[in-house]
Amino acid sequence: MAKNRVHVRIGGASYTIVTEDEPAYVEELAENVDGEIRSICNGNPSLSMTQAAVLVALDQMDSCKKAGASADNLRVQIKDYLEESARAKMEVEVARREVERLNREIADLRKKLNSIN
Repeated sequence: MAKNRVHVRIGGASYTIVTEDEPAYVEELAENVDGEIRSICNGNPSLSMTQAAVLVALDQMDSCKKAGASADNLRVQIKDYLEESARAKMEVEVARREVERLNREIADLRKKLNSIN
């Protein structure tokens, strides 16, 4: 895949990002990070740009870890649901075979009853 060179500004500094991602995507990421840094700086003007960037990085890492844990939890739930589904299908198949066996038994009993009458 082709590499894209994307120029962005974050926290007043210019960066050139070399990526395989679409430029619009990288620009959106940069705008979001810049917005979070500005928000933190506006809320606490005594913070330096570096301190604000570290706080944004910590917040993003927290979100990333929580999203990863949530994804892991969803994978476990899906695995459990698939196992339950497989068990249910097996139970349905066993029940279907039992119904067929009982239907054959009923048919045999009816024949015997008809031959007696």
